[in-house]
Amino acid sequence: MGAVLEDFEFVDIISTMYAMRNIKRFFKEMEASDEAVLLKGWAQAIEILGQLENNLNHVIDEHGQMRDDASMELKRIRREIKSSYSRIKDRLNGILRAAEYQKYFQDTLITMRGDRYVVPIKQEYRQFFPGLVHDQSASGSTLFIEPMAIVELNNEVKQLLVAEKRERERILKSLSLQIAQNSEILLANSELLGRFDFTFAKARLAQDMRAVRPLLNAQGYTEIRQARHPLLDPEKVVPIDIVLGRDFNTLLITGPNTGGKTVSMKTLGLQVLLSQAGCFVPAESGAQIAVYRQVFADIGDEQSIAQSLSTFSAHMTHLVKILSEVEANDLLLLDELGAGTDPEEGAALAMSILEHLLGVGAKVLATTHYSELKTFAYSHEGIENASVEFDIKTLRPTYRLLIGIPGASNAFAISGRLGLKQSLILRAQQLIKADHAQFENVLNTLEAEKMMYEQRNADIAERQLKVQQLEQKMTAMQEELKKRKEQVMRKAKEDSAALVRRTRRETEQIIKSLKEQFNDQGIQKRQLAIEDARSRIKEGVERTSTAVLKQKTYTKPVRLTELSPGDIVYVPSLDQKGIVLSLNGKDIEVQLGSMKMNVKAAKCMFVERAPSLKSESTPSKMVGIVSKASSIKREIDIRGMLVDEAEHVVGKYLDDAVLSGMTQVLIIHGKGTGALRKGIQTYLKGHKNVLSLTLGDINEGGSGVTVVELK
Repeated sequence: MGAVLEDFEFVDIISTMYAMRNIKRFFKEMEASDEAVLLKGWAQAIEILGQLENNLNHVIDEHGQMRDDASMELKRIRREIKSSYSRIKDRLNGILRAAEYQKYFQDTLITMRGDRYVVPIKQEYRQFFPGLVHDQSASGSTLFIEPMAIVELNNEVKQLLVAEKRERERILKSLSLQIAQNSEILLANSELLGRFDFTFAKARLAQDMRAVRPLLNAQGYTEIRQARHPLLDPEKVVPIDIVLGRDFNTLLITGPNTGGKTVSMKTLGLQVLLSQAGCFVPAESGAQIAVYRQVFADIGDEQSIAQSLSTFSAHMTHLVKILSEVEANDLLLLDELGAGTDPEEGAALAMSILEHLLGVGAKVLATTHYSELKTFAYSHEGIENASVEFDIKTLRPTYRLLIGIPGASNAFAISGRLGLKQSLILRAQQLIKADHAQFENVLNTLEAEKMMYEQRNADIAERQLKVQQLEQKMTAMQEELKKRKEQVMRKAKEDSAALVRRTRRETEQIIKSLKEQFNDQGIQKRQLAIEDARSRIKEGVERTSTAVLKQKTYTKPVRLTELSPGDIVYVPSLDQKGIVLSLNGKDIEVQLGSMKMNVKAAKCMFVERAPSLKSESTPSKMVGIVSKASSIKREIDIRGMLVDEAEHVVGKYLDDAVLSGMTQVLIIHGKGTGALRKGIQTYLKGHKNVLSLTLGDINEGGSGVTVVELK
């Protein structure tokens, strides 16, 4: 266009051409190796403009200044300028040293005003000093005067400066013309340098992120293990596993606020965009990422007063535009789908949108709080629930993504952690719908089981790894292990035979002892003793054959002939003790806490006689005790009592609880000053029927409740 570049612009061009030459030379020295074939091809395409580079270096120095020898004329002009300046300074120094002028000077120094040399003269001596006034001080007491003796010399310098400027412009115009003539080559070289710069930037980024090369596929599925958000601290970020597009096209993430739902969504989006920009991704090796035609995102709240947009309107505006453009093999990231309006209507809209996207074939990652959408995902093929893990004990998110299990909002637990009054939370729990509360409980249970199974899977994987290592060793030691196995089997058989023989001897001894012990007793008692001995013999043989038998707490079988109402028995199938109410043939009616049921006597274990009726008891007394035991509750409230009064009430309550077969009760003493809690806990520690005691969980009343385990 005929424009003239400035000095500093030539510095940029020179440094860029220097980089071109260095890149060319670097890869030329690598021609013998087989590395970086693609980069070598780029380097070969760089065209070095040696003559232009020399011309630029001859004119412009490394500081961006034009050299004195850029041309013969410029060199001559600058030499004359220096000579003229020297003559001016000599003449001015002579004036400043002259005795007749000393009292005229404000300061004995030389300064410049408008490219002309001047000296400072006091205002009152203006008429005594010949020269041209160029400026005055702010106070007006000093005038800056160009002495008449150097006016002509300053004029000569002015003319030389104009000539220098004209020569500089001529030189810069000539260089600018040379740049313009080679602009296409320079632009092509700069494009190649940009590729090199971007390539090395990607490589350095991959090193910094400890990233891996993704495996791209055209089948539309993404499977990334240990994916990390690239903008978070790599030492603190929690890696997540993301799967989408193989068994399901829509992943619905639920869970509490501040739990990591949006971060999980952004992690997938950034991983996809990094891979499609040719960058490595921060994840575990082997990451499979689909190539998506377009990536749509509706994340965050963009409500606007100026545009009359509410939260719902802002989200819906984006969704309308996205739905008009989305096609199969597109990726959609939708944050808080359907939020900002009535929950029922918002959930219905969200389900409608998800159904539409499912039909289109797009891949969707969405977050939500709506319980209806969690159920919706369960009932539709192609949609999978997921959640961000939340530790209910610490009330903190773990930021792990759990695919296959929906998450609970945990609003009550989080509100409590943030300081909301317990009374308000309890009232909210009363107001919430029963089915919703039950659904949230189911979700919490599923999440706990998921964590348990993940831990088991991790243990199994670790064991499998150990097994593989052992199998590798077994290949070399197969013969030796075979011999050892035979020896172990032979020894095991010998040990088993010895155990059987020893058991038989013990059996014979037991039978002999029983015959001697019950020789003078009646036939019926001897028969019962023999049956008892045979039962013990059978148990011993089974223990010897299996070598492992879990020992029960109560092992004495129930004998109907010796059983009476009021006796305490143990029901293994329910893992609970109960009180015998009546005998019905081979069945017995048992009181288990507040529940009555009939069980087989043969399936129960005898514990002890009626605690208060071992010596003498009557059916009427027993019925009264059983009736009282059946009405006892799991907790007792002693708030407002004195310690002495509370000890009496709690002692009587514990006796009734033990009689009813309860193993755990709750003592509600409240928080207050803590005096009642300390007093009653001291009493409980010394009670004969107390096994252990702890403070209640947060959903049981926390420090206002003591949980007592009974013996």
